[in-house]
Amino acid sequence: MTLPNITDDPRVLDVIQDALREDIGSGDVTTLALVPASAKVTADIVSRAAVVVSGTTVAEEVFMAVDGTLACRTVIADGEKAAAGAAIARVRGRARGILAAERTALNFMQRMTGIATLTQRFVEEVRPYGTLILDTRKTTPGLRALEKYAVLCGGGANHRMGLHDRFLIKDNHRRLWRRGGDARLDAAIAACRRKCPGVEVEVEVENEAELESALKGGPEWVLLDNMAPAALRRCVKRCAGRARLEASGGVTLANVAAVAATGVDAISLGCLTHSAPAADLSLEITAP
Repeated sequence: MTLPNITDDPRVLDVIQDALREDIGSGDVTTLALVPASAKVTADIVSRAAVVVSGTTVAEEVFMAVDGTLACRTVIADGEKAAAGAAIARVRGRARGILAAERTALNFMQRMTGIATLTQRFVEEVRPYGTLILDTRKTTPGLRALEKYAVLCGGGANHRMGLHDRFLIKDNHRRLWRRGGDARLDAAIAACRRKCPGVEVEVEVENEAELESALKGGPEWVLLDNMAPAALRRCVKRCAGRARLEASGGVTLANVAAVAATGVDAISLGCLTHSAPAADLSLEITAP
């Protein structure tokens, strides 16, 4: 698995600095009162359950931002599986810096590893069908780059990053377009292409008649919204490869395989980022 270097993104570095300011404030008073400045330790970030790892490089940036003399080492790389009890990352150096950075580093890793682990469960369910598992824009404000990276770690794929990098014509756009006049989806697609030539167009449809209207405009993607498997199969047959099809709405681990079996190209899931449980990770001092 080839993953981007998430810490090359300046937005991520800004988020890390904001998180540290939020947590440390004017100083870690407990550590400053009780831990000698000369104390040095080795500490491991340990998983208490089986997980798919994400966020090791982010955690390293957190530690280094607090104390640039710390030595950090990844034991299990992002995108790899870790067994319960496994050490994922190791940090060595001044105890004060490690303790001050601990919670912020763990918060990022717990969130990101939780997303990667849930994503991987969906990916495994649809593997026999070759269906893409996509994220959405239902992310924590300010953390989108991190959460979408975590989806990649779990074997999923990214949908659009924001409103700027793909057209997605949804029901509210259609209601407002031409104030209830010409509602043909192919005409709406043409209007999008005139506005930003070269930007991919996706259209949300709710039934087969809307699908036919959309396909006349030649979109790259069609989103099949809240359709039962039988309707999805009919849409796949009707589309016949003229556009890529994305299913969305009401999909869970219990039914995602049945949705994938209909032949759609991708399934998008807001739950990957808005409902993933945090991974149970801890930082344990292993040597003085």
